[in-house]
Amino acid sequence: MRLDKYLKVSRLIKRRTVANEACDAGRVLINDKPAKASAQVKAGDILEIQFGSKNVRVEVLDVQETVKKEAASELFKYL
Repeated sequence: MRLDKYLKVSRLIKRRTVANEACDAGRVLINDKPAKASAQVKAGDILEIQFGSKNVRVEVLDVQETVKKEAASELFKYL
């Protein structure tokens, strides 16, 4: 699955366009490497997202096309 879509589906970032802009600005890393919005995400990847002065590190547990809001937090684990 594309990185920008995963960020939206998992609700780490609310909108896909915002996720796209964060990737273009180099604020999203996959396994410690800067990632484009089109990068493929798979289970086991480590994502690091920079929100201003705060960094969020998560491990991808599952990749699904659609998921209910209550189950979105089961797609990743905070590190």
